[in-house]
Amino acid sequence: MSDIIRIAIASDLSGFPLKKAIVEHLAANKNVEVIDFGIESEAKPQPYTVQAPKVAGAVQSGDADRGILICGTGQGMAIVANKHKGVYACVVDSVFSAERSKIINNANVITMGGWVTAPFLGTQIVDAWLSVAFTEKMEFKKDFLTEKFQEVKEFEDKVFQ
Repeated sequence: MSDIIRIAIASDLSGFPLKKAIVEHLAANKNVEVIDFGIESEAKPQPYTVQAPKVAGAVQSGDADRGILICGTGQGMAIVANKHKGVYACVVDSVFSAERSKIINNANVITMGGWVTAPFLGTQIVDAWLSVAFTEKMEFKKDFLTEKFQEVKEFEDKVFQ
Protein backbone atom coordinates (compact mmCIF):
# COMPACT_ATOMS: atom_id res chain seq x y z
CA MET A 1 0.00 0.00 0.00
CA SER A 2 1.25 3.46 -0.81
CA ASP A 3 1.60 6.28 1.69
CA ILE A 4 -1.72 7.69 0.48
CA ILE A 5 -4.80 5.92 1.81
CA ARG A 6 -7.87 6.01 -0.42
CA ILE A 7 -11.06 6.31 1.60
CA ALA A 8 -14.46 5.93 -0.04
CA ILE A 9 -17.31 7.62 1.80
CA ALA A 10 -21.07 7.92 1.33
CA SER A 11 -24.19 8.72 3.29
CA ASP A 12 -27.90 8.83 3.05
CA LEU A 13 -29.90 11.90 4.06
CA SER A 14 -29.73 11.12 7.80
CA GLY A 15 -25.96 10.83 7.69
CA PHE A 16 -25.27 13.78 5.41
CA PRO A 17 -24.25 16.39 8.03
CA LEU A 18 -21.79 13.95 9.64
CA LYS A 19 -20.42 12.85 6.25
CA LYS A 20 -19.86 16.47 5.28
CA ALA A 21 -17.87 17.13 8.48
CA ILE A 22 -15.77 13.99 7.99
CA VAL A 23 -15.01 14.81 4.34
CA GLU A 24 -13.89 18.31 5.34
CA HIS A 25 -11.75 16.86 8.14
CA LEU A 26 -10.11 14.25 5.89
CA ALA A 27 -9.45 16.81 3.15
CA ALA A 28 -6.94 18.45 5.48
CA ASN A 29 -4.92 15.21 5.71
CA LYS A 30 -2.25 15.02 2.99
CA ASN A 31 -2.05 11.23 3.40
CA VAL A 32 -5.71 10.69 2.53
CA GLU A 33 -7.49 10.71 -0.81
CA VAL A 34 -11.25 10.98 -0.32
CA ILE A 35 -13.53 9.30 -2.83
CA ASP A 36 -16.90 10.88 -2.09
CA PHE A 37 -19.91 8.97 -3.41
CA GLY A 38 -22.35 11.53 -2.01
CA ILE A 39 -24.96 12.45 -1.26
CA GLU A 40 -24.00 15.89 -2.49
CA SER A 41 -26.77 17.80 -0.76
CA GLU A 42 -29.93 17.38 1.26
CA ALA A 43 -31.85 18.24 -1.91
CA LYS A 44 -30.63 15.04 -3.64
CA PRO A 45 -31.09 12.23 -1.11
CA GLN A 46 -30.37 8.57 -1.80
CA PRO A 47 -31.26 5.66 0.52
CA TYR A 48 -28.69 3.56 2.34
CA THR A 49 -29.45 0.64 0.03
CA VAL A 50 -28.15 2.69 -2.90
CA GLN A 51 -25.23 4.36 -1.12
CA ALA A 52 -23.66 1.43 0.77
CA PRO A 53 -22.93 -0.65 -2.37
CA LYS A 54 -20.95 2.24 -3.86
CA VAL A 55 -18.45 2.26 -1.01
CA ALA A 56 -18.47 -1.50 -0.49
CA GLY A 57 -17.89 -2.00 -4.20
CA ALA A 58 -14.95 0.41 -4.22
CA VAL A 59 -13.34 -1.42 -1.29
CA GLN A 60 -14.13 -4.81 -2.82
CA SER A 61 -12.54 -3.88 -6.16
CA GLY A 62 -9.48 -2.26 -4.60
CA ASP A 63 -10.38 1.20 -5.87
CA ALA A 64 -10.48 2.27 -2.20
CA ASP A 65 -8.40 1.00 0.72
CA ARG A 66 -11.10 1.64 3.32
CA GLY A 67 -14.64 2.93 3.48
CA ILE A 68 -16.90 5.02 5.68
CA LEU A 69 -20.69 4.84 5.51
CA ILE A 70 -23.12 7.02 7.43
CA CYS A 71 -26.87 6.67 7.80
CA GLY A 72 -29.16 7.36 10.76
CA THR A 73 -27.78 4.63 13.02
CA GLY A 74 -25.02 3.03 10.93
CA GLN A 75 -26.77 -0.30 11.15
CA GLY A 76 -28.44 -0.39 7.74
CA MET A 77 -25.23 0.62 6.02
CA ALA A 78 -23.32 -2.14 7.85
CA ILE A 79 -25.85 -4.78 6.85
CA VAL A 80 -25.67 -3.84 3.17
CA ALA A 81 -21.88 -3.40 3.13
CA ASN A 82 -21.34 -6.82 4.70
CA LYS A 83 -23.19 -8.44 1.80
CA HIS A 84 -20.06 -7.78 -0.30
CA LYS A 85 -17.28 -10.38 -0.26
CA GLY A 86 -14.10 -8.98 1.26
CA VAL A 87 -15.86 -6.15 3.04
CA TYR A 88 -15.71 -6.20 6.83
CA ALA A 89 -17.95 -3.41 8.12
CA CYS A 90 -18.47 -2.57 11.78
CA VAL A 91 -20.81 -0.04 13.35
CA VAL A 92 -18.75 2.27 15.54
CA ASP A 93 -19.94 4.92 17.97
CA SER A 94 -16.82 5.64 20.00
CA VAL A 95 -13.08 6.03 19.61
CA PHE A 96 -12.60 2.72 21.43
CA SER A 97 -15.01 0.79 19.20
CA ALA A 98 -13.40 2.29 16.08
CA GLU A 99 -9.91 1.26 17.17
CA ARG A 100 -11.05 -2.23 18.13
CA SER A 101 -12.94 -2.69 14.86
CA LYS A 102 -9.58 -2.50 13.09
CA ILE A 103 -7.36 -4.09 15.74
CA ILE A 104 -9.59 -7.10 16.44
CA ASN A 105 -11.81 -7.51 13.36
CA ASN A 106 -9.64 -5.95 10.64
CA ALA A 107 -12.61 -3.81 9.58
CA ASN A 108 -11.99 -2.14 6.25
CA VAL A 109 -15.29 -0.24 6.49
CA ILE A 110 -16.80 1.61 9.42
CA THR A 111 -20.36 2.78 9.65
CA MET A 112 -21.73 5.51 11.87
CA GLY A 113 -25.05 7.03 12.75
CA GLY A 114 -25.73 10.65 11.99
CA TRP A 115 -28.50 10.57 14.61
CA VAL A 116 -26.06 9.10 17.16
CA THR A 117 -22.66 10.69 16.60
CA ALA A 118 -21.84 14.39 16.70
CA PRO A 119 -19.48 15.63 13.96
CA PHE A 120 -16.65 16.42 16.39
CA LEU A 121 -16.75 12.88 17.77
CA GLY A 122 -17.13 11.45 14.27
CA THR A 123 -13.84 12.96 13.15
CA GLN A 124 -12.11 11.58 16.26
CA ILE A 125 -13.58 8.14 15.54
CA VAL A 126 -12.24 8.22 11.98
CA ASP A 127 -8.80 9.34 13.13
CA ALA A 128 -8.66 6.54 15.72
CA TRP A 129 -9.66 3.92 13.14
CA LEU A 130 -7.06 5.15 10.67
CA SER A 131 -4.31 5.28 13.29
CA VAL A 132 -4.15 1.56 14.06
CA ALA A 133 -3.42 -1.67 12.23
CA PHE A 134 -4.84 -5.16 12.57
CA THR A 135 -3.61 -6.76 15.85
CA GLU A 136 -1.77 -3.59 16.93
CA LYS A 137 -1.92 -3.08 20.71
CA MET A 138 -2.97 -6.72 21.04
CA GLU A 139 0.25 -8.39 19.99
CA PHE A 140 -0.25 -10.99 22.74
CA LYS A 141 -3.29 -12.21 20.75
CA LYS A 142 -1.87 -11.68 17.26
CA ASP A 143 -1.80 -15.37 16.32
CA PHE A 144 -5.34 -15.92 17.62
CA LEU A 145 -6.76 -12.84 15.88
CA THR A 146 -5.02 -13.70 12.61
CA GLU A 147 -6.29 -17.27 12.76
CA LYS A 148 -9.87 -16.14 13.46
CA PHE A 149 -9.77 -13.59 10.66
CA GLN A 150 -8.59 -16.34 8.30
CA GLU A 151 -11.54 -18.47 9.46
CA VAL A 152 -13.90 -15.60 8.65
CA LYS A 153 -12.41 -15.38 5.15
CA GLU A 154 -12.76 -19.16 4.67
CA PHE A 155 -16.37 -19.00 5.81
CA GLU A 156 -16.91 -16.12 3.43
CA ASP A 157 -15.52 -18.18 0.53
CA LYS A 158 -18.14 -20.87 1.24
CA VAL A 159 -21.02 -18.41 1.58
CA PHE A 160 -20.18 -16.20 -1.41
CA GLN A 161 -19.95 -18.94 -4.07
